[in-house]
Amino acid sequence: MRTFNLSDYLLQYLDKVSGTPRNRQLYRLMRQAILDRVLPPDTRLPSSRDLASELAISRNTVLYAYEQLLAEGYVEARAGSGTYVADTVPDTVHLPAVTSKRASAAPEPVQLSQRGHRLVAQAGAATQQWGAFVPGVPDVTQFPHKIWNTLQSKVWRKPPIAALTYGHGGGYQPLREVVAEYLKVSRSVDCEAGQVVITNGIHQSIDLCLRLLSDPGDVAWVEDPCYWGARNLLSASGVTIRPIKVDAEGICPSEADLAAVPRFIFVTPSHQYPLGMVMSLARRRSLLEYARRHGCWIIEDDYDSEFRYSGRPLASLQGMDSGERVLYMGTFSKTMFPGLRLGYLVLPQGLSKPFVTGMEELHRSGQAPLQATMAEFMTQGHFNSHIRRMRLMYGARLEILQQEIDSHFDGTEVEAVGSDAGLHLALRLPAHCDDKLIARLALERGVAVRPLSSYYHGASRADAGLVLGYACVEDANIAPAFDILAKQIKAYL
Repeated sequence: MRTFNLSDYLLQYLDKVSGTPRNRQLYRLMRQAILDRVLPPDTRLPSSRDLASELAISRNTVLYAYEQLLAEGYVEARAGSGTYVADTVPDTVHLPAVTSKRASAAPEPVQLSQRGHRLVAQAGAATQQWGAFVPGVPDVTQFPHKIWNTLQSKVWRKPPIAALTYGHGGGYQPLREVVAEYLKVSRSVDCEAGQVVITNGIHQSIDLCLRLLSDPGDVAWVEDPCYWGARNLLSASGVTIRPIKVDAEGICPSEADLAAVPRFIFVTPSHQYPLGMVMSLARRRSLLEYARRHGCWIIEDDYDSEFRYSGRPLASLQGMDSGERVLYMGTFSKTMFPGLRLGYLVLPQGLSKPFVTGMEELHRSGQAPLQATMAEFMTQGHFNSHIRRMRLMYGARLEILQQEIDSHFDGTEVEAVGSDAGLHLALRLPAHCDDKLIARLALERGVAVRPLSSYYHGASRADAGLVLGYACVEDANIAPAFDILAKQIKAYL
């Protein structure tokens, strides 16, 4: 029989202010001590009353931990003697030879697949997702939480059984219907509810398209520069990326590009990301005709078209497509809030059924109560009201930011582009500027921007610049934040 001062050990790690219940903490700490051989086999545990007294906690808390360990085979009760650590751990646990953690050698590095290594090495998601000037993030503080909570409570009051089981059919049907109606009116998308698949956002929509329509080695055109997330998903799926330059009219394939027909063409025609130009009507017609003639799939990312501050709203590329070659995708991350994780994919008629089946096989979609709340939010007119209010707010913040840019720079060396729509604008810098260094120095001073060069396919093709998001910056904070950024830029001019 071995003895062990268990209370001293537990007091080192027991967190009495943690959100985790103490009985669960106690169970986990003791279980891990047994697995790590800190509590070796045949160690006698103190009585529940004594341990509770030494830890200054309820005896019921200790009893819960003891009973759970007993049920799982980590300890055993001996009549008239007490509770002891079992001489064997459960059969499902296989432990290596026990050595001191400090004395053990460093673990070997994890070996990812080539695809996994590329994905991790090219990851573009930033740790900071709020404040000046994080691109692409809406002002979530202005979301009508009370209205949403009322609708959500109504849905949860008596949810149907179907809403609580695995999802099927491409999403909650009323949401598919209201999304189809909304897109017809606001974006001139030609679709019915059956062509709409509800997804967890743009990334899942792209992934679904690639899994069902691509084979390894297929070629995809991507705008250069482009959204890093789309580029990384393509790379991870085994698709060969062919970057295509953009000009003032959007994607601009050369004769050599046109001669090598791709499987996919990824575009952001209504507001090119990140430079902000709009694809011209002539370029749109040319692209659609090329896709129809050669059997290419155009994937249209319409990520923030609701926010346009000048000129007429632009129709979608999908609405012009008579050959059913466009897959149209959008998201509620910009109009609602990113944590919602809801998006939609509008498919040609011939792809609707296989994509619904593929969605359920790959992702087992669900979240029907969330989708039902979103459907009510749109049906009752709250969605359109929220967009109108936010459009005015973002337009005012864009104007403030443009005034700050004009007050610091004369436009000869630093130029703002893509500044009439969306939630961000790009600042072009002279070629000699190190935009990654400027972004890093600005971040050290509390201002987050993205280097424009990181959106290009390769360093040799990249232009220097910065991408600034203004949506999640309060009006009063725009000027002081830009002052900090401007100082970093001027050091290189």
